[in-house]
Amino acid sequence: MKNISSYLTAKNAKVSQRTQSLISLRALLPIAIGIVCLAVTLVACNEKKTEETKEEEKSTTEVALSASQYKTVGIETGIVEDRNLNKVIKANGYTTVPPQNSAEVSTLIGGTVKDIFVLEGTYVNKGKVLATIQNLEVIGMQEDYQSAVANVEYLQLEYNRQKTLSDENVNPRKTFQEVKAKLTAERARAQAAKNKLDALHVNTKGTTSVVPIVSPINGFVGKINIAKGAFANTGVSLFEVVDNSQMHLDLNVYEKDLGSISIGQVIDFVLTNQSNKSIKGKIFGINKSFSNESKTVAVHAKIDPADAKGLIPGMYVSANINITNATVPALPKDAVVRNADKYFVFVQEEGHAEEKHEHAAGKKEEAHEEEIHFKAVEVIPGTTDLGFTEVKFVDKIDPQAKIVTKGAFYLLSAMKGGGEHEH
Repeated sequence: MKNISSYLTAKNAKVSQRTQSLISLRALLPIAIGIVCLAVTLVACNEKKTEETKEEEKSTTEVALSASQYKTVGIETGIVEDRNLNKVIKANGYTTVPPQNSAEVSTLIGGTVKDIFVLEGTYVNKGKVLATIQNLEVIGMQEDYQSAVANVEYLQLEYNRQKTLSDENVNPRKTFQEVKAKLTAERARAQAAKNKLDALHVNTKGTTSVVPIVSPINGFVGKINIAKGAFANTGVSLFEVVDNSQMHLDLNVYEKDLGSISIGQVIDFVLTNQSNKSIKGKIFGINKSFSNESKTVAVHAKIDPADAKGLIPGMYVSANINITNATVPALPKDAVVRNADKYFVFVQEEGHAEEKHEHAAGKKEEAHEEEIHFKAVEVIPGTTDLGFTEVKFVDKIDPQAKIVTKGAFYLLSAMKGGGEHEH
């Protein structure tokens, strides 16, 4: 009995141990299943994250506008241009004309203004009568001239007669010398009277008190400083006449830059208040003295007459004096935008496929506006001058690619917003 009892006890112990092992395995089964599920979930999440990252990268480099948005924003495009922007000296100055192309018109004799025949801005030719003044002294000048001419005619006859008598020793030599002296004096008086009348542009024949004021050069009438009925004084400017056909620039160059400046160098300049157009010129003269206390030297540059149309003296300009003739690819400065620490331009994508819009079954297809797509292309900016920026593309693009030159900041904002757009 004792042996049977020991056997049963040992057997029960083994059954109990096996039961506990089964219970332990059943407890671990949910944990194992959970681990497997977690692994599958992590793999799926990683794949989804990769897809979202790729989609996000695409959405942060592309943006689309509807046709109405494109028109409202006022998007403008252009292509990369070659411009002379590198190795330049900056200078400010103003437009002017040579001294011989500008005139201050005054009168050599005072008088009352009788008539004015021009208005400010009128183009006149040399010799054109601008106004007339009245002065009674002019009548006396004409009388003096005519009297001197009459005396010259009489004395010329007397001179001829006395010369004949003197040659025949009929009259004393002294009488002939006296007549000769009087004739010379009257000739001088007649010439002086004529010179006065010619200077006043008054005819030597007849009598008149009217003196014309004439333009000494071709050009446009500037400021008019007289009024009808007013008294015009001598030495006072009555009219300004300017010939703009020989317009040039006076640029102020600092002492430190003088060593790089030479005659013949090409310049690019823009009007300070109208920076949308670049004009070229060429240096033809450099002053040999300082202009003022700022230690600048005046540098003179010619402007091609075709480009000088519309310019007037006194316009302020910003110029680049090109030390070398190397050219670089450039775009208007508004075409380059900054996002974080990188710079981009937007290229309009041609022939981009239209997006497909899904609709619920039974719903009518809605009409959608045509979309215009743009892609941000990274660039490395260089020199910025005269409204243009040098650009170097990180990746090669088509030289004829349409690049946004106006509205790039709007596209950048839309791109930062995830490239969402309305239909």
